[in-house]
Amino acid sequence: MSEQWLTEVELGLCLWEGAYEGKRDVWLRWCDAEGNVIPTGAERAEQEREAKETALQRAERLAAQLRALGIEPEV
Repeated sequence: MSEQWLTEVELGLCLWEGAYEGKRDVWLRWCDAEGNVIPTGAERAEQEREAKETALQRAERLAAQLRALGIEPEV
């Protein structure tokens, strides 16, 4: 393949070094116009899980701060 950018679908191909299914290597991955790798479904699910966990931890810290001020947060 001579071109790395597919104009019709606005996707490119790039080399990415990392682990996939337990194997560390250099992989061919889809990327955007800036060369950012597009996450796989599993990677996207993990990112969402981590974001939810972070938000939950933040909410718990804020609720604890409110309780310390004598305010019972609404659930």
